[in-house]
Amino acid sequence: MHDGNESTDNPGVMVRKRRKGIYILPNLFTLAALFGGFYSIVMAMNGRFDMAAVGVFCAMVLDSLDGRVARMTNTQSAFGEQMDSLSDMVSFGAAPALIAYEWSLQGLGRWGWIAAFVYCACAALRLARFNVNTGVVDKRYFQGLPSPAAAALVAGFIWLMTELGVRPGEDSWLTWSQITWLMFAFTLYSGLTMVTNVPFYSFKDIQMKKSVPFAAIVLIALVIAIINIHPPIVLFGVFVFYGLSGYAVYAWRKAKGQHSSVISTSTDEPDERGLHK
Repeated sequence: MHDGNESTDNPGVMVRKRRKGIYILPNLFTLAALFGGFYSIVMAMNGRFDMAAVGVFCAMVLDSLDGRVARMTNTQSAFGEQMDSLSDMVSFGAAPALIAYEWSLQGLGRWGWIAAFVYCACAALRLARFNVNTGVVDKRYFQGLPSPAAAALVAGFIWLMTELGVRPGEDSWLTWSQITWLMFAFTLYSGLTMVTNVPFYSFKDIQMKKSVPFAAIVLIALVIAIINIHPPIVLFGVFVFYGLSGYAVYAWRKAKGQHSSVISTSTDEPDERGLHK
C-alpha cells in the first residue's frame, strides 16, 4: 500500500512526488497590491479621498513588482497569474470606479453610476482580453491602456484636486459642476481607452539584470527628486502624457502605413482577426 504521494511504476524504486504548493514571495506582492485597492475603497467610504488615491498608486507599484519578482526568482505559476488578474480587477477596476463615484459622480445621478460602471466593465474586459491574448501580442506594447494607468488617471485627478483644496460640493477656481463633469470625462476616457486596439508602450523590453551606464542611475535619481517636488501634479501629468501617447503611436503607424494592431496572429477567443489592419 502507498499513500498517494509515492510512485511505484518501477518495482523496487520508490520516488516521492513533490506536493503542489503556492510560491510565497510573488503572491505576497500580489496580496499587498490587493490590500492597496481594498484600502482605497475603505478610505473613499470614509471621505479620505487623498489617501484613497495614494492607495491606488501604492497598489500600482506593488503590481509592477510581483511579476518581475516571479521571473527573477523563477517562481511563475498559473495560480499567480490568476491571482494577479483578480487583484488587478479590485485595485484598478472596482476601486477607481467606486472612488470616483463617491467623490463626485454620484452628483450626476444615473449618468454618474453609468460612467463608473462603464469604467469597471471595461477594466474587466481589458483584463480578460489580456489573459487570452498573452501569446499573440507584441510584448513591447499593451493592447489598449493598461488598467493600472487607467486607474492612475482617475485616482490622480482626484488626488490632484484634493491637494489643490477642492472639496466635494464646494466651488473653488472651478465650479463643482465643472469638476464633476471633468471627472465624468476622465472616467469614461480611461475606461474606453482600455478596450481600444491602441498600442501603449509596455516597458517590458527593459532588462533589469543588465548593467547600465552611470548616467542612467543619475537620471533615475533626478526623476525621483522631480516626483517629490509635488507628487500629485507630477504623477498625474506623467499618466496624462502616457494616456495620450498610445493615440500618438497609433496615428504615427497609420501615417507610415504600418499595422496599427499589436496582435501578430490570433486564433483564440475572442476573435481578433478583424483588428489586424
